[in-house]
Amino acid sequence: MSSSLTCTRLTLFTVAAVAIQITGLSFFVFGFFPVKPALPGDSGSESFRAPMCYANQNESERDLPPHELQSLYQELSGIPPLYDRLILMVIDGLPAEFVLGRNGRPPTKTFMEAMPYTQSLLADGTAKGYHAKATPPTVTMPRLKAIVSGAIGGFLDVAFNFNTQALLDDNLLGQFSKIGWKMVMCGDETWLKLFPGLFMRHDGVSSFFVKDTVEVDKNVSRHLSYELSKNDWNLLILHYLGLDHVGHIGGRNSPLMAPKLMEMDEVVRMIHASAMMSPEDNKRTLLVVVSDHGMTENGNHGGSSYEETDSLLLFIGSKSHATDSASVISNDVNQVDIAATLALLFGVPIPKNSVGIMIPGMVDSLKDMQQLRALQLNSWQLLRLLQRQVPGFQCGSRPCDGFSGDNGYSSNGIMEKFCRLYLRAAALYDSWISTELSRSDSREDKSEIIAAYYEFLISANQWLSHKATDKPAKVIAFGVMSMILSCLIFSAVLYSIIQKNYFGEKRLSNGILTWHLDEGFSLSVIFILVISMGSSSMVEEEQYIWHYLISTLNMLLLRKTLQFFKKDSTCGFFTLFSGHERTSLRASSIFTLLITGRILRGWHQGGVNWTFLPDISKWLEQSGTDLQLIQLTSVLLTIILSLFSLSLLRRKTNFILVVGFNFLMSGLLVLHHIVKYRHNTSVPSSNAATSLAQIIYATLGITTVGTALVVPWVMPIQVSNACSSDHAVSRPFKIGSQSQHSELRDCLYITGWVYIGSWCLLQLLLQQPVNTAVMLLILVQIYASFLFFSQGMQQQKQWVEVAVLYYIGMAGHFALGNSNSLATIDVAGAFLGVSNYSTLFSGILMFIITYASPTLLLLSMVMYISIKNLDIAASTQSADSGHVLKMTLGLPCLVSLTVNSILLIAYTIVLILMRNHLFVWSVFSPKYLYACATTVCILIGVFIMATTVTYAHMVLALRRNMIASINETR
Repeated sequence: MSSSLTCTRLTLFTVAAVAIQITGLSFFVFGFFPVKPALPGDSGSESFRAPMCYANQNESERDLPPHELQSLYQELSGIPPLYDRLILMVIDGLPAEFVLGRNGRPPTKTFMEAMPYTQSLLADGTAKGYHAKATPPTVTMPRLKAIVSGAIGGFLDVAFNFNTQALLDDNLLGQFSKIGWKMVMCGDETWLKLFPGLFMRHDGVSSFFVKDTVEVDKNVSRHLSYELSKNDWNLLILHYLGLDHVGHIGGRNSPLMAPKLMEMDEVVRMIHASAMMSPEDNKRTLLVVVSDHGMTENGNHGGSSYEETDSLLLFIGSKSHATDSASVISNDVNQVDIAATLALLFGVPIPKNSVGIMIPGMVDSLKDMQQLRALQLNSWQLLRLLQRQVPGFQCGSRPCDGFSGDNGYSSNGIMEKFCRLYLRAAALYDSWISTELSRSDSREDKSEIIAAYYEFLISANQWLSHKATDKPAKVIAFGVMSMILSCLIFSAVLYSIIQKNYFGEKRLSNGILTWHLDEGFSLSVIFILVISMGSSSMVEEEQYIWHYLISTLNMLLLRKTLQFFKKDSTCGFFTLFSGHERTSLRASSIFTLLITGRILRGWHQGGVNWTFLPDISKWLEQSGTDLQLIQLTSVLLTIILSLFSLSLLRRKTNFILVVGFNFLMSGLLVLHHIVKYRHNTSVPSSNAATSLAQIIYATLGITTVGTALVVPWVMPIQVSNACSSDHAVSRPFKIGSQSQHSELRDCLYITGWVYIGSWCLLQLLLQQPVNTAVMLLILVQIYASFLFFSQGMQQQKQWVEVAVLYYIGMAGHFALGNSNSLATIDVAGAFLGVSNYSTLFSGILMFIITYASPTLLLLSMVMYISIKNLDIAASTQSADSGHVLKMTLGLPCLVSLTVNSILLIAYTIVLILMRNHLFVWSVFSPKYLYACATTVCILIGVFIMATTVTYAHMVLALRRNMIASINETR
């Protein structure tokens, strides 16, 4: 294959492999992560009757007026509504432990004092508090769906969170609308997207401007007095976003957290005093205070840790309806239980896909028979879902569709267990109803019935919540096979290039092919990563693996350097240093990599389980260090280091001076933004700050794109055959001096320099202040790596160098505080410079922040090519364009694509094997989303690299041909 692998065939094979990989990945993702199937239609009067095979809603119900339908529901349910109106107050991101404490301990003194009125309601029993466990992903849209529908959403809802669509599944708001309820909403506009046209009055605010912690809540509270004075609504929804924004900016311990809790406490006091203590229309009002999710210590969310899933649930009724017992604050419920409980409290059918359980203690004021009736209705709902999950299953009567016990379930199977539990509870209830004994003398019987019903409900709820969604096996198989085929193509093409370049020159010992230790370890890195993927703990703490591997690899390179320190320099090498001096320079570069790597290793401690350990970032924040000073220092050093690397280019033209001046101006703009607007991240961004950020984006973008497009056209073309460095780059990088490629080399050096510098400035603007030093250290690692790779070590294989750069990029990814949990995604920076919310633009910024390090290393490959690959391309007699492009782009592109492809297919197989694992949705699935995003990052980086080199080479070749034509005509 190697003899026939031309540049054209290499390109076709690579493009085909990329297309196959994208196709296979798409099929697998949408096959393995389907949106959970929902039962069509809405619950109706059939929900108040025992489940039957193919029970459908009575068509005559659809024609009933709302008030008649409400009367029908009340008659069939046998449970009088306990309340007439509902106020649903959502405090976005509020952890339950802020109000209820944790593990039996009360909240901290600061949080207790911040919400005195709420704490008084809990103390006297007016309020009932619960820890409502949310399921991952812990982001707003899927959590709101769970609250109103009681259904477990699909994992890919995390992606739809940024582009919410109307909720078509059965839900509480739809049920309330059917019985004629009038609804009002103020707050997060997600509600308006989920329920378009349902609210008679509304005022929505965007949930994505996380810098705003004040106005976003004032826009809600300004309507409160007016709405509480009106009696034309039945449901009032208030969704406050400020507390979540406080968390994103400053974390749980932000100085703004206590004042925000006081503000929320005042809202609770106002609602309770106005609408519940002294209602003018004698309407019974229930206030439900919920949070959609919690937050981590640094204020983020999206993952499955206790801090993120611990959401609040408070039921606050009027004093006349409070129970005599004090509130039990240690009760743990599920967030999906809210929908079923509210449906039973207000006399509407439980939503059709609800897997929730009636929350204990919420119907204590009802008669005994009515309490048991509520449990019966709840059990019928879950029994219907079980019947749908297992076609033909029928409990307590003739099986449907000939279902029998051997249909995948033995006599001791899970379905038999559910049937046995349900029949026992139903029998006890029927016996209790038929008895003539006084109900006051049968408390023990009632308790036994309640216990029996809850045993069935809890078992069914757990099974329905954790049951893996049926996955289309053929779609998944096609996706996996496509990715395997793509991986094989990448590997075969890469092997062909390596074999052609090196194996012909490989050292033989007794006829056996020999390998250097660093080469073997570079390959073993892949296998170590693949093996570690099967452990959930290793997935959660993947950063330790990367830091260990890159440190070990650097030590091996240092060992190799010392072994070959006596090698002499030749004409083809940069001759400024003697052999020993070059060895010292290489050793210094490796020591720089080791030292910076160790600092990066300790900058952020732990991925998921060890975040409480001390690290440099926590020390800087807790010691009161001026983070603005770190930002300014990082920007200044980045500007100085970048301009110094540009000054090493001996070829000085006016265009190069313009490029350097534009970069300096961009750096000064970033400095100005930090000095003027980043000194207090708690203050919402002003219009001036937004405009300045947009100017910086435009300046960096124009400079980067303009340089890449223009520099091949303005670079002077010179020809020289001397083995000298007259037209080379005067820098300690080994650059081949063959003049036929000096222009291309300098073009790529300038373009790569602009890519690196502009990307670093952009990250210094977007990253959290404590992470700006990390970007500087990664930049130092890049230049140290280039310095090491340029120092004439013949025994160093280029594919090893490219792999090392790839590994440095991934280690830097975790050094910036990223992990395999969705909670570490930096949402705040994604809205810097955003005046009007755009899902696309904010999503791009979020991707840029998250993949800052891998993208930087891929962009730096353009400069790496100018340092190394042109020497390899010029070392042979062939000088045609196809050969040059193949030799310059082959390894930098294919090593990155192949390594990523191997890791992607390995983790795909791991995910399939772990599909029934306890942590499949909380650990393995988020990691796979990161793997998919990494693939996108690699593809974008390789595309930019290949396009830049190809464009520069084609333009220069065109100019040479034009010059040659002109010379021939003379």
